[in-house]
Order: sequence, then C-alpha cells, then structure tokens
Amino acid sequence: MKGRMQAMMVASSLALLSLLFPPVSIVSSAAVSLVTLRRGGNEGLYVLIFSCLSAGVLSFFLFGNVQFALMYGLVLWLPIWLISIALREGRHLSVAIQIAVLFGMIGVLGFYLFVNDAAILWQSVLSVMVQPMLASNPDVPLEEVKQSIAVFSHFMTGAIAAASVYGLLSGLFLARWWQAVLYNPGGFRAEYLSLQANPKVALASFLLVAIAGLSSGFVAELCWNISILFIVLYAFIGMAVLHSVFLEVRAKRFAIPLLYISLVLVPHVIAIVVIVGVLDTWLDLRSKILNKKNT
Repeated sequence: MKGRMQAMMVASSLALLSLLFPPVSIVSSAAVSLVTLRRGGNEGLYVLIFSCLSAGVLSFFLFGNVQFALMYGLVLWLPIWLISIALREGRHLSVAIQIAVLFGMIGVLGFYLFVNDAAILWQSVLSVMVQPMLASNPDVPLEEVKQSIAVFSHFMTGAIAAASVYGLLSGLFLARWWQAVLYNPGGFRAEYLSLQANPKVALASFLLVAIAGLSSGFVAELCWNISILFIVLYAFIGMAVLHSVFLEVRAKRFAIPLLYISLVLVPHVIAIVVIVGVLDTWLDLRSKILNKKNT
C-alpha cells in the first residue's frame, strides 16, 4: 500500500520463492489482490503486468529463463485479479467464491477439450510420481498401487482444479483480511461468517452429481470432476457456519482453533464440513441454531 514499486517487488519476489516453497504463492497473489481491492482494477492490472516483467528479469538472472516466470505470474495473478474486481464491485465474498469455482469449472472443461483421454495422461503422470516410493518401499503391493492409480486418474483433473481454486481463494481471503485490518477492522470477520451459497448454485451442483451418477463413460467422468469443485465452495461455507456456532460456546477459545487444526490433521472432517455447508444453503443452520440457543 506504500507504492507500486513495493507491491511489484513483493509480488514478483514471492512468486519466484514459491517455486521452492509453493504455499508462498498465496502471499504473492494476495499482494496483487490487495492492491486491486483497495485501488481498483486498473491499478491492480498495472501491478500485475509489471510484476510479471519483474519476475521475468529476476528469473533471467537467477535461472536463465524468462518465459516460465512470466507464464507462472499470469497463471498465479490473472485469476485473482479478476476475482478481486468482482469482490470490489459486488461487495459479496460468497459471490467471489462462486465465481472462483466457475473459473475452475471452465478450466476442467478446457482441459477435457484439449486432451483426448485425461485419465490415461494422469495415469502415466501418477505412475512416474510413485516410482520413488516403490523404490524405497519394495514391500508395497504393486497391484494395489496400480489399481489405486487407475481409480484416481479419473478424478485428478477435478482434484487439481479444486486445489487451484482453494489456493486462489486463500490468497483472496488473505488480501481481504489485510484490507480489513488496515481500513475496516472487523469487516472481514463479518463477511466471512455470513458466507452462504445461492440456492440455484446448490441446485445446479445436485443436478450435476445426479447426471454423473446416472451416466457413464466420458460424461460421467467430466461431471464428477466438475462436481469436485463444489467441495471447495461448501467447505468454505461449512467452516463459516461452524465458526459462527462455535463462537457461542463457552470454550470458543479452544473450539475454534481445534476446528481448523482438525481440518488439516484429520482429512475426513472435511466431509462433515461440506455436508454442513450444503445443508446451510437450504436450512439456514446458523439462524436456526443461534436463535434456538438465544431462546
């Protein structure tokens, strides 16, 4: 927020650092997002373009390669710039999340348009990735590994798209929190706790799952991969619902951190969170639970 040069240096240097430590990319994209949220789309685009150029120059001196850094910057920053404009103009965090999921869906559709057989491609990639594990653990049943790869290969496109959308939204959330800390204390918390999906989006997700379950072959695989993206949407909504509820319990200082820690350490918890997010879309769980508690 001190100036364009500071924003560009933070974004470009952290983008290169994320090649070694990927989570840093969230902070890099958040820098571009913060400028866009506060100063507008034109200023954010200025920082985006010159950050790409700066990353290219730094990459040339460090790695002798320019194109990779430029493309990496566009893939990292362009989506969050667009989402930040939508959030700045629409002022609804839930809408921005749904637009991010839509971008992920477009990515999945585009991938399937350009790749003849996505499952075979991912199967070959996964086979190469597990080779070091098999070499260091010769006792691992080879047939079971091959069967697992064959199953996962059909869902890898959606899983990678969902991970990308999650990273995109993490950067957006971080930028929105920074903005609130600087200019609107407490604003992000109120926005986050009020997250809720549009019932039409929920209906579309159910319809897509139904098509995936009733069809087979290419159509089923495509629908399942797109459906995976809705997990990200409902996970964020479910976390907001549970956070709101836990704020009302006496042990909230321990319950809320435990909620987020369990999401990282116990992956199965995400299923419960997603179910809560889906139910809240139709039942408005926050209002019912909190009103019942107050009465």
